[in-house]
Amino acid sequence: MESRHKYFSLAELIRSETAEKRGIPNVPGADVVAELHRLMDYLDSVRENYGAPIRISSGYRSPALNAAVGGKPTSQHLKGQAADLVTDDLKKLGNVIRRIGGFDQLIYEHVGGARWIHVSIAPEGRPPRGEVLYITK
Repeated sequence: MESRHKYFSLAELIRSETAEKRGIPNVPGADVVAELHRLMDYLDSVRENYGAPIRISSGYRSPALNAAVGGKPTSQHLKGQAADLVTDDLKKLGNVIRRIGGFDQLIYEHVGGARWIHVSIAPEGRPPRGEVLYITK
């Protein structure tokens, strides 16, 4: 199931520490894999413009994994259309994503001591919303 784009791989978007620790299968179907390739195309563009490494902390989530991490039932992670990103300069990363555009959602998340950026692409055939949100808990 390995497939690599310029900066990101399918394995990176599917891997989950939570799934591994809890023995939760996290294997996407062919329709989700197609969406993950679209997402990697977008993330490669983000990485190219950011100019530094970006780590994916969460990508695809199976329904069981999504429930285990407290994700919403409508999460784009379930569809292979979203990734949570971590890097040394989240403000710069967010600015790069805003400048590039083409995103469905850009969410700056700060939960406890953890910080990351959630970015998603729109489903095929629907224009991206360009929605920017801030979540602090």
